Amino acid sequence: MLVEECHSLGPPALNTMLRLLLLTVIAILMGSPTCAWAAPVEAPITVPQFREDLDFLRRTLMQSHPDLQFSSDVAALEAAIRALASDTRTPISQDEAWRRLATLNPLFADGHLSVGFPDWQTAAIAHLREGATLFPYEVSLDDDGLHIGALLGGAATPLQGARIIAINGEPADLVTAALMRRMHGETALFRSGLLAQRWWFYYWKMYGVPPSYRLTMAQGGRTFSIETMGSKELPLLLRDAAAFDRQFHFAFQPDGSAILTIDSFAPADRGKFLAFTRDAFARLRQAGTGQLTIDISRNGGGDDAMWLDGLMPYLATSAYRTGSTYKKRVVEANVERGEVAGQVVTGSISTWHTPQLDGDLLFKGKTLVAIGPGTYSSAVLFANVMHDFCFGTLVGHGGAARRTQSGGVRRFVLPNSKLVLWVPRFVLAPPVATAPADLLEVQADQSATCASRR
Repeated sequence: MLVEECHSLGPPALNTMLRLLLLTVIAILMGSPTCAWAAPVEAPITVPQFREDLDFLRRTLMQSHPDLQFSSDVAALEAAIRALASDTRTPISQDEAWRRLATLNPLFADGHLSVGFPDWQTAAIAHLREGATLFPYEVSLDDDGLHIGALLGGAATPLQGARIIAINGEPADLVTAALMRRMHGETALFRSGLLAQRWWFYYWKMYGVPPSYRLTMAQGGRTFSIETMGSKELPLLLRDAAAFDRQFHFAFQPDGSAILTIDSFAPADRGKFLAFTRDAFARLRQAGTGQLTIDISRNGGGDDAMWLDGLMPYLATSAYRTGSTYKKRVVEANVERGEVAGQVVTGSISTWHTPQLDGDLLFKGKTLVAIGPGTYSSAVLFANVMHDFCFGTLVGHGGAARRTQSGGVRRFVLPNSKLVLWVPRFVLAPPVATAPADLLEVQADQSATCASRR
């Protein structure tokens, strides 16, 4: 059994160490013509081995999760695990093991609790470097179905906006449904956003990588089909992860307001991030800007220290804390606190942060925080603080993630398939406690609520 604790809040976000590794691999695999990679030869996973993985998964959940009932129907989960054990009767590959085990992900109903592939970004880069291909388009998902957003990697295409009706003869809604049954996260909205962002990866693992794709589409009132080759381009998600300026940028708008875009709280360079945010607030002060939008709509989280040190000194006007109550699974015994390894402990967040009211860059205008289906983990905690302490108003698109977040994610490797089970170590309620199932939502006007809290 291999266990690794990840202090970043969850699989949707890369922590700093993993991001640095990803940048290095991108540079090596995409930039060096002499580097060759071959997928390791897999031994089939036997039926007893698969059932051993299931037993390991069940045992790990019960022994490591602080409160599985927080997000899951435990009885339904147990029934699903038993069904997987009985339905598997022949040796399978790692990909097939994922196709089966990942059906538990929607039942986990938490973006920090999932079964997935180890080092999936690195594997995708190596797959391309070897000369293989991926699904040729970036896509979006909405109530109307699957749509083309751009060529894989982000380049423009005349097909942007076209609705995909079928892929290689398979109805696109059935393909989408099959993949959605394997996505992790607490809501269908969160899972569909995650699937769209990583469509190229999950399609590969579910259906393989054919050399070409016959796509039937609808656009501009007509239905038509095209035949297109798979793409060797690096997906947009991985391009963005490798470039600071693609994740963090600041711009003034024609109406005099400003937008500060922060797509991650896991920058590869902490110092560069802190310098970037300080420069942004210096420019706001110099310009006398009255309204700032902080866009975290695509921010999957990372390290709380990034927003605590990089944003709150310029935004907080009163003392604040990151949450109210917590429940955690103790990993290492602590004699001073009377904690024993393995026990579940509940308590209150006692650390309050002092505002820097005399700071020369404290922003005194109106602050909006733009959220979206991609806002998760540490980004939700930031949005909670901004909302609950009336430092800003949430705008954009809510209803995807809970305000109560799990975190302190630990990584467990299943012994035979070598797939990874991610399990959170704690559950944290927002500063103004709400029902655990309450979702992060936008609010048109919270002035009355804020006035009552002052």
